[in-house]
Amino acid sequence: MREFPWLPEKARQLLYSAILAVIGGFLVQWIHGPIPWLLGPMLAVFLGARLFGSWKPYWPGKLRDTGMIIVGYMLGLSFTLDTFRQIGQQLPSMILLTALLLLGSCLIAWLVSKLSGMDFPTVMLGSIPGGLSQMIALAEEMKGTDLTVITFLQVSRIILIVFFVPTLIFSPLFGSLHHAAPGLGSAPAAGWEGLFPHILVYAVACTGCALLWKKLRFPTAFLLGPMVATIIIHLAGWSGPSLPPSLVNLSQLLIGGYLGLMLKPEQLTNKVKIIGLALLSGIALLTCSLGLSLLLSYLHHVPVSTSFLSLSPGGMDQMGIIAKEVHADLSFVTCYQLFRTLFIFLAVPPLLKVIFKSKLAASTADATLSPKEKTG
Repeated sequence: MREFPWLPEKARQLLYSAILAVIGGFLVQWIHGPIPWLLGPMLAVFLGARLFGSWKPYWPGKLRDTGMIIVGYMLGLSFTLDTFRQIGQQLPSMILLTALLLLGSCLIAWLVSKLSGMDFPTVMLGSIPGGLSQMIALAEEMKGTDLTVITFLQVSRIILIVFFVPTLIFSPLFGSLHHAAPGLGSAPAAGWEGLFPHILVYAVACTGCALLWKKLRFPTAFLLGPMVATIIIHLAGWSGPSLPPSLVNLSQLLIGGYLGLMLKPEQLTNKVKIIGLALLSGIALLTCSLGLSLLLSYLHHVPVSTSFLSLSPGGMDQMGIIAKEVHADLSFVTCYQLFRTLFIFLAVPPLLKVIFKSKLAASTADATLSPKEKTG
């Protein structure tokens, strides 16, 4: 970006990334692709980081966090008192289907490990759905795992889900299921003039709660913090205005640009093998979640589009954006995604530590035995 020598290097890189993201969004919108302002910027920034070697994109995490706050507010507006009654009724199904999805991810990781020859702990930590930050932190504590591979598997799964889920949702496979689901809590999008003054209260509360949750080290703080703040204020009687489409698109762009820079295949030592492994694992996990979503749809008589987004192994922010686009039951999707996020945050890391520590201890003990001791 030598055309702007008066700008600092980071500012030029950010300007270049923003231009790429906007062009990508308009292109995907022009070809009528699904969620264009998430997929377009993600793809454009990813390609821009590799096609033009001398121009390096830059997308600070604070921009992604801003987008997450907007999405958190949007998700929070979908919650009503009926939603919480629904959560109580859905809790047994949430526990069952979350457990089945995690069990499926374990089986897929085991099969992929056997087929590829990679160690099971690495593949397992790379396959747990919806726990990117937790799994990376856990991998850093455990010896013998490949942090680069785990990060790539987690990030590639998220990006694969972001591409495949909207494609499936908008495909003939789901037919006419794109109508608004019963009980949808979110209101139609409004114009900018309808935001003020109430939005100022929400802006301060959402930002403050996000920073507080970040300080307390809660999972996905910039999404869950604003969501909780919005739910409390909204249920207290201070009506939250619906967001204009342009602001929703901006939130998608801020998240999509960041996702585009997360995937770094050039850091892998065996690119073809790991990329193939990531595709196989991601598609198998997506197939598993699709099967479980049919079960959820049968048990609770919800549209398959809603149940599929509820159990898709992606991020809650991305699934929330897609749910809003296809008019699925936003609060229903958020409840299932939130339950899995909290379950992974609270229960999965301690359980994996116990399993892998005993496995590594057994491997170490076996390695110290002499050949005579092993045979006798």
